[in-house]
Amino acid sequence: MNSKLQPIYRSYQQANKAVLNSAADKSGLPPGTLIHIGEKHESKSKISVTQYNADALITHEIDSIAELKHLKKTGVITWVNVDGLNDIHIVESIGQELNIHPLVLEDILSTHQRPKLEEYESFLYMVIKGIEFDQERNISVDYEQISILLLVDYVITFKEKSDNTFDPIYYYLQNNNSRLRQFGSDYLAYVILDTIVDEYFVVEDNLDEIIDPLEENILFNPTKEMLQSLQRIRRNLISMKRNISPLRELLATILRSDNPLFQEKTLRYYGDVYDHILRVTDSLESYRERISAMHDIYLSSASNKLNETMKILTIFASIFIPLTFIAGVYGMNFEYMPELKWRWGYPMIWVIFITTSVGLLFFFKKKKWI
Repeated sequence: MNSKLQPIYRSYQQANKAVLNSAADKSGLPPGTLIHIGEKHESKSKISVTQYNADALITHEIDSIAELKHLKKTGVITWVNVDGLNDIHIVESIGQELNIHPLVLEDILSTHQRPKLEEYESFLYMVIKGIEFDQERNISVDYEQISILLLVDYVITFKEKSDNTFDPIYYYLQNNNSRLRQFGSDYLAYVILDTIVDEYFVVEDNLDEIIDPLEENILFNPTKEMLQSLQRIRRNLISMKRNISPLRELLATILRSDNPLFQEKTLRYYGDVYDHILRVTDSLESYRERISAMHDIYLSSASNKLNETMKILTIFASIFIPLTFIAGVYGMNFEYMPELKWRWGYPMIWVIFITTSVGLLFFFKKKKWI
Protein backbone atom coordinates (compact mmCIF):
# COMPACT_ATOMS: atom_id res chain seq x y z
CA MET A 1 0.00 0.00 0.00
CA ASN A 2 1.22 3.51 -0.74
CA SER A 3 2.96 4.93 2.36
CA LYS A 4 0.99 8.17 2.02
CA LEU A 5 -2.28 6.27 2.20
CA GLN A 6 -1.36 4.15 5.22
CA PRO A 7 -2.17 6.81 7.88
CA ILE A 8 -5.50 7.49 6.18
CA TYR A 9 -6.34 3.78 6.01
CA ARG A 10 -5.32 3.34 9.63
CA SER A 11 -7.50 6.29 10.67
CA TYR A 12 -10.43 4.77 8.79
CA GLN A 13 -9.98 1.45 10.60
CA GLN A 14 -9.74 3.12 14.01
CA ALA A 15 -12.71 5.38 13.39
CA ASN A 16 -14.84 2.29 12.80
CA LYS A 17 -13.88 0.70 16.12
CA ALA A 18 -16.19 1.23 19.06
CA VAL A 19 -13.43 0.95 21.67
CA LEU A 20 -9.67 1.52 21.61
CA ASN A 21 -7.29 0.23 24.27
CA SER A 22 -5.00 3.23 24.58
CA ALA A 23 -4.61 6.83 23.44
CA ALA A 24 -1.80 5.77 21.09
CA ASP A 25 -4.33 3.78 19.04
CA LYS A 26 -6.09 7.04 18.23
CA SER A 27 -3.08 8.41 16.40
CA GLY A 28 -4.03 9.77 13.00
CA LEU A 29 -7.68 10.51 13.78
CA PRO A 30 -8.94 14.09 13.52
CA PRO A 31 -9.55 16.09 16.74
CA GLY A 32 -13.00 15.62 18.20
CA THR A 33 -13.43 12.05 16.95
CA LEU A 34 -15.73 10.29 19.43
CA ILE A 35 -14.26 6.89 20.26
CA HIS A 36 -14.26 5.21 23.64
CA ILE A 37 -10.67 4.69 24.81
CA GLY A 38 -10.24 2.42 27.80
CA GLU A 39 -11.53 -0.79 29.31
CA LYS A 40 -14.75 -2.06 27.81
CA HIS A 41 -17.31 -3.00 30.46
CA GLU A 42 -20.04 -5.47 29.65
CA SER A 43 -22.78 -3.55 31.42
CA LYS A 44 -25.17 -1.63 29.20
CA SER A 45 -25.09 2.16 29.32
CA LYS A 46 -27.75 3.55 31.64
CA ILE A 47 -29.08 7.11 31.96
CA SER A 48 -30.67 8.26 35.21
CA VAL A 49 -32.14 11.72 35.77
CA THR A 50 -32.68 13.21 39.21
CA GLN A 51 -34.56 16.50 39.57
CA TYR A 52 -34.97 18.25 42.88
CA ASN A 53 -35.49 21.44 44.80
CA ALA A 54 -36.36 22.20 48.41
CA ASP A 55 -39.88 20.81 48.01
CA ALA A 56 -39.68 17.96 45.50
CA LEU A 57 -37.48 15.07 44.42
CA ILE A 58 -38.13 13.13 41.22
CA THR A 59 -36.02 10.33 39.75
CA HIS A 60 -36.29 9.03 36.19
CA GLU A 61 -34.54 6.46 34.06
CA ILE A 62 -34.58 7.36 30.39
CA ASP A 63 -33.59 5.44 27.30
CA SER A 64 -32.33 8.37 25.23
CA ILE A 65 -31.31 11.97 25.72
CA ALA A 66 -34.23 13.03 23.54
CA GLU A 67 -36.49 12.32 26.52
CA LEU A 68 -34.61 14.95 28.51
CA LYS A 69 -36.44 17.68 26.61
CA HIS A 70 -39.74 16.59 28.15
CA LEU A 71 -38.24 16.68 31.65
CA LYS A 72 -37.03 20.26 31.52
CA LYS A 73 -38.45 22.28 34.38
CA THR A 74 -37.69 25.66 35.86
CA GLY A 75 -36.77 26.06 39.50
CA VAL A 76 -35.23 22.60 39.88
CA ILE A 77 -31.71 21.19 39.75
CA THR A 78 -31.31 18.44 37.16
CA TRP A 79 -28.65 15.80 37.62
CA VAL A 80 -28.09 13.47 34.68
CA ASN A 81 -25.87 10.48 35.40
CA VAL A 82 -24.59 8.22 32.60
CA ASP A 83 -23.29 4.81 33.73
CA GLY A 84 -21.15 3.23 31.01
CA LEU A 85 -19.42 4.77 28.01
CA ASN A 86 -19.90 1.95 25.55
CA ASP A 87 -22.63 3.79 23.67
CA ILE A 88 -20.93 6.86 22.23
CA HIS A 89 -24.24 8.07 20.76
CA ILE A 90 -25.41 8.96 24.27
CA VAL A 91 -22.41 11.24 24.81
CA GLU A 92 -22.85 12.71 21.34
CA SER A 93 -26.56 13.38 21.99
CA ILE A 94 -25.80 15.14 25.28
CA GLY A 95 -23.27 17.30 23.49
CA GLN A 96 -25.83 18.32 20.88
CA GLU A 97 -28.59 18.89 23.45
CA LEU A 98 -26.50 21.05 25.81
CA ASN A 99 -24.10 22.54 23.25
CA ILE A 100 -20.98 20.90 24.68
CA HIS A 101 -17.69 21.41 22.85
CA PRO A 102 -16.63 18.36 20.74
CA LEU A 103 -13.19 18.25 22.40
CA VAL A 104 -14.86 17.87 25.79
CA LEU A 105 -16.95 14.99 24.49
CA GLU A 106 -13.75 13.41 23.16
CA ASP A 107 -12.11 13.72 26.61
CA ILE A 108 -15.16 12.18 28.30
CA LEU A 109 -14.80 9.06 26.16
CA SER A 110 -11.01 8.93 26.62
CA THR A 111 -10.66 7.38 30.07
CA HIS A 112 -6.90 8.01 30.40
CA GLN A 113 -7.29 11.68 31.29
CA ARG A 114 -5.53 13.21 34.28
CA PRO A 115 -7.74 15.12 36.75
CA LYS A 116 -8.32 18.60 35.38
CA LEU A 117 -10.70 21.55 35.14
CA GLU A 118 -11.65 23.32 31.91
CA GLU A 119 -13.76 26.48 31.82
CA TYR A 120 -16.02 27.34 28.90
CA GLU A 121 -18.52 30.14 28.37
CA SER A 122 -21.60 28.28 29.54
CA PHE A 123 -20.23 25.27 31.44
CA LEU A 124 -17.32 23.76 33.35
CA TYR A 125 -15.74 20.40 32.67
CA MET A 126 -14.04 18.44 35.47
CA VAL A 127 -12.29 15.08 35.45
CA ILE A 128 -11.66 13.11 38.64
CA LYS A 129 -10.54 9.56 39.31
CA GLY A 130 -12.60 7.22 41.48
CA ILE A 131 -10.42 4.70 43.32
CA GLU A 132 -11.36 1.28 44.66
CA PHE A 133 -9.03 -0.95 46.65
CA ASP A 134 -9.08 -4.68 45.89
CA GLN A 135 -7.07 -6.44 48.59
CA GLU A 136 -8.03 -9.93 47.50
CA ARG A 137 -6.53 -9.45 44.02
CA ASN A 138 -2.87 -9.03 44.97
CA ILE A 139 -3.31 -5.63 46.62
CA SER A 140 -4.73 -4.04 43.47
CA VAL A 141 -6.11 -0.52 43.04
CA ASP A 142 -8.80 -0.01 40.39
CA TYR A 143 -9.48 3.38 38.81
CA GLU A 144 -12.58 4.81 37.22
CA GLN A 145 -12.69 8.08 35.35
CA ILE A 146 -15.62 10.26 36.37
CA SER A 147 -16.37 13.30 34.21
CA ILE A 148 -18.52 16.16 35.50
CA LEU A 149 -20.21 18.88 33.46
CA LEU A 150 -21.45 21.81 35.52
CA LEU A 151 -24.05 24.13 33.97
CA VAL A 152 -26.66 26.50 35.32
CA ASP A 153 -29.17 24.23 37.12
CA TYR A 154 -27.58 21.17 35.46
CA VAL A 155 -24.93 18.65 36.44
CA ILE A 156 -24.02 15.83 34.04
CA THR A 157 -21.80 13.00 35.25
CA PHE A 158 -20.25 10.22 33.18
CA LYS A 159 -18.94 7.01 34.75
CA GLU A 160 -17.20 4.08 33.09
CA LYS A 161 -19.44 1.50 34.72
CA SER A 162 -22.48 1.06 36.90
CA ASP A 163 -21.55 0.88 40.59
CA ASN A 164 -22.57 2.25 43.99
CA THR A 165 -20.25 5.28 44.02
CA PHE A 166 -23.11 7.78 44.09
CA ASP A 167 -25.38 5.85 46.47
CA PRO A 168 -24.53 8.18 49.44
CA ILE A 169 -25.61 11.17 47.34
CA TYR A 170 -28.95 9.60 46.44
CA TYR A 171 -29.48 8.85 50.12
CA TYR A 172 -28.51 12.42 51.02
CA LEU A 173 -31.12 13.74 48.58
CA GLN A 174 -33.89 11.99 50.49
CA ASN A 175 -33.53 14.54 53.30
CA ASN A 176 -35.71 17.58 52.53
CA ASN A 177 -33.75 19.77 54.94
CA SER A 178 -30.28 18.95 53.59
CA ARG A 179 -28.10 21.66 52.11
CA LEU A 180 -28.06 19.70 48.87
CA ARG A 181 -31.79 20.28 48.47
CA GLN A 182 -31.41 23.98 49.32
CA PHE A 183 -28.35 24.91 47.25
CA GLY A 184 -27.65 25.04 43.52
CA SER A 185 -25.90 22.88 40.96
CA ASP A 186 -22.45 24.04 42.11
CA TYR A 187 -23.13 22.48 45.51
CA LEU A 188 -24.16 19.20 43.86
CA ALA A 189 -20.84 19.20 41.98
CA TYR A 190 -19.09 19.74 45.33
CA VAL A 191 -20.94 16.82 46.91
CA ILE A 192 -19.94 14.57 44.00
CA LEU A 193 -16.27 15.57 44.39
CA ASP A 194 -16.42 15.13 48.15
CA THR A 195 -18.01 11.68 47.86
CA ILE A 196 -15.27 10.49 45.51
CA VAL A 197 -12.49 11.97 47.64
CA ASP A 198 -13.91 10.32 50.76
CA GLU A 199 -13.25 6.96 49.11
CA TYR A 200 -9.56 7.85 49.08
CA PHE A 201 -9.57 7.68 52.88
CA VAL A 202 -11.08 4.19 52.69
CA VAL A 203 -8.17 3.16 50.46
CA GLU A 204 -5.77 4.69 52.99
CA ASP A 205 -7.30 2.64 55.81
CA ASN A 206 -6.87 -0.54 53.76
CA LEU A 207 -3.25 0.35 53.08
CA ASP A 208 -2.70 0.88 56.81
CA GLU A 209 -4.07 -2.58 57.54
CA ILE A 210 -1.52 -4.06 55.13
CA ILE A 211 1.54 -1.89 55.79
CA ASP A 212 1.47 -1.94 59.62
CA PRO A 213 1.80 -5.75 60.11
CA LEU A 214 4.16 -5.93 57.14
CA GLU A 215 6.37 -3.33 58.80
CA GLU A 216 6.46 -5.34 62.04
CA ASN A 217 7.25 -8.69 60.41
CA ILE A 218 9.78 -7.63 57.82
CA LEU A 219 12.43 -6.80 60.42
CA PHE A 220 12.41 -10.23 62.06
CA ASN A 221 11.38 -12.61 59.31
CA PRO A 222 11.85 -11.13 55.80
CA THR A 223 10.55 -13.31 52.98
CA LYS A 224 10.32 -13.03 49.20
CA GLU A 225 6.53 -12.72 49.49
CA MET A 226 7.01 -9.59 51.61
CA LEU A 227 9.30 -8.09 49.01
CA GLN A 228 6.72 -8.78 46.29
CA SER A 229 4.05 -7.11 48.43
CA LEU A 230 6.29 -4.08 48.91
CA GLN A 231 6.80 -3.77 45.17
CA ARG A 232 3.05 -3.99 44.47
CA ILE A 233 2.29 -1.37 47.12
CA ARG A 234 5.02 0.90 45.76
CA ARG A 235 3.61 0.70 42.23
CA ASN A 236 0.10 1.41 43.52
CA LEU A 237 1.31 4.42 45.52
CA ILE A 238 3.02 5.87 42.47
CA SER A 239 -0.14 5.36 40.43
CA MET A 240 -2.33 6.86 43.16
CA LYS A 241 -0.13 9.93 43.43
CA ARG A 242 -0.28 10.41 39.66
CA ASN A 243 -4.10 10.27 39.73
CA ILE A 244 -4.70 12.25 42.93
CA SER A 245 -2.07 15.00 43.03
CA PRO A 246 -3.54 16.98 40.07
CA LEU A 247 -6.70 17.46 42.13
CA ARG A 248 -4.85 20.07 44.19
CA GLU A 249 -4.45 22.20 41.07
CA LEU A 250 -8.07 21.55 40.07
CA LEU A 251 -9.47 22.67 43.41
CA ALA A 252 -7.06 25.59 43.72
CA THR A 253 -8.33 26.82 40.35
CA ILE A 254 -11.92 26.55 41.57
CA LEU A 255 -11.11 28.49 44.74
CA ARG A 256 -9.53 31.30 42.67
CA SER A 257 -12.29 31.24 40.07
CA ASP A 258 -14.68 34.13 39.57
CA ASN A 259 -16.94 32.04 37.34
CA PRO A 260 -20.63 32.87 37.98
CA LEU A 261 -21.41 29.14 38.14
CA PHE A 262 -19.78 29.10 41.59
CA GLN A 263 -21.51 30.91 44.40
CA GLU A 264 -19.31 32.42 47.09
CA LYS A 265 -20.99 30.46 49.88
CA THR A 266 -20.28 27.20 48.02
CA LEU A 267 -16.58 27.91 47.47
CA ARG A 268 -15.98 27.37 51.19
CA TYR A 269 -17.05 23.76 50.78
CA TYR A 270 -14.64 23.28 47.88
CA GLY A 271 -11.94 24.55 50.25
CA ASP A 272 -12.77 21.65 52.56
CA VAL A 273 -12.26 19.15 49.72
CA TYR A 274 -8.94 20.88 48.97
CA ASP A 275 -7.87 20.25 52.58
CA HIS A 276 -8.84 16.58 52.21
CA ILE A 277 -6.71 16.27 49.09
CA LEU A 278 -3.75 17.78 50.93
CA ARG A 279 -4.20 15.21 53.69
CA VAL A 280 -4.39 12.37 51.19
CA THR A 281 -1.31 13.47 49.24
CA ASP A 282 0.65 13.92 52.48
CA SER A 283 -0.37 10.42 53.53
CA LEU A 284 0.70 9.00 50.16
CA GLU A 285 4.10 10.63 50.57
CA SER A 286 4.35 9.19 54.07
CA TYR A 287 3.46 5.73 52.77
CA ARG A 288 6.12 5.99 50.07
CA GLU A 289 8.74 6.87 52.67
CA ARG A 290 7.65 3.96 54.85
CA ILE A 291 7.75 1.55 51.91
CA SER A 292 11.23 2.79 50.96
CA ALA A 293 12.39 2.35 54.57
CA MET A 294 10.86 -1.15 54.69
CA HIS A 295 12.59 -2.03 51.44
CA ASP A 296 15.91 -0.91 52.92
CA ILE A 297 15.18 -2.92 56.07
CA TYR A 298 14.44 -5.99 53.97
CA LEU A 299 17.72 -5.65 52.09
CA SER A 300 19.62 -5.06 55.35
CA SER A 301 17.95 -8.05 57.00
CA ALA A 302 18.68 -10.26 54.02
CA SER A 303 22.28 -9.03 53.99
CA ASN A 304 22.65 -9.62 57.75
CA LYS A 305 21.20 -13.08 57.39
CA LEU A 306 23.69 -13.85 54.63
CA ASN A 307 26.53 -12.43 56.73
CA GLU A 308 25.53 -14.63 59.68
CA THR A 309 25.52 -17.68 57.44
CA MET A 310 28.88 -16.79 55.96
CA LYS A 311 30.30 -16.19 59.43
CA ILE A 312 29.26 -19.66 60.62
CA LEU A 313 30.68 -21.26 57.49
CA THR A 314 33.91 -19.28 57.88
CA ILE A 315 34.26 -20.40 61.52
CA PHE A 316 33.85 -24.05 60.54
CA ALA A 317 36.32 -23.62 57.71
CA SER A 318 38.82 -21.91 60.04
CA ILE A 319 38.57 -24.77 62.54
CA PHE A 320 39.04 -27.45 59.92
CA ILE A 321 41.95 -25.79 58.11
CA PRO A 322 44.59 -26.76 60.74
CA LEU A 323 42.96 -30.16 61.21
CA THR A 324 43.11 -30.75 57.48
CA PHE A 325 46.76 -29.69 57.47
CA ILE A 326 47.67 -32.16 60.23
CA ALA A 327 45.70 -34.96 58.56
CA GLY A 328 47.38 -34.11 55.28
CA VAL A 329 50.86 -34.31 56.78
CA TYR A 330 50.27 -37.74 58.25
CA GLY A 331 48.52 -38.88 55.14
CA MET A 332 51.76 -38.67 53.15
CA ASN A 333 53.23 -41.99 52.02
CA PHE A 334 56.83 -41.54 53.16
CA GLU A 335 58.42 -44.67 54.63
CA TYR A 336 60.65 -43.01 57.23
CA MET A 337 58.19 -40.85 59.16
CA PRO A 338 59.10 -41.20 62.87
CA GLU A 339 55.56 -40.84 64.31
CA LEU A 340 54.07 -43.60 62.12
CA LYS A 341 55.45 -46.34 64.39
CA TRP A 342 54.34 -44.77 67.69
CA ARG A 343 51.94 -46.87 69.73
CA TRP A 344 50.03 -43.83 71.02
CA GLY A 345 50.25 -41.83 67.78
CA TYR A 346 46.61 -42.23 66.81
CA PRO A 347 45.16 -41.15 70.20
CA MET A 348 47.65 -38.29 70.29
CA ILE A 349 46.44 -37.01 66.93
CA TRP A 350 42.85 -36.95 68.27
CA VAL A 351 43.99 -35.02 71.31
CA ILE A 352 45.67 -32.50 69.03
CA PHE A 353 42.52 -32.29 66.88
CA ILE A 354 40.22 -31.66 69.84
CA THR A 355 42.61 -29.24 71.56
CA THR A 356 43.08 -27.23 68.36
CA SER A 357 39.32 -27.01 67.74
CA VAL A 358 38.49 -25.99 71.32
CA GLY A 359 41.37 -23.50 71.38
CA LEU A 360 40.16 -21.86 68.18
CA LEU A 361 36.60 -21.63 69.52
CA PHE A 362 37.84 -19.90 72.67
CA PHE A 363 39.97 -17.58 70.55
CA PHE A 364 36.98 -16.63 68.34
CA LYS A 365 34.83 -16.11 71.44
CA LYS A 366 37.44 -13.84 73.00
CA LYS A 367 37.58 -11.77 69.81
CA LYS A 368 33.75 -11.63 69.85
CA TRP A 369 33.56 -13.12 66.40
CA ILE A 370 30.91 -15.55 67.62
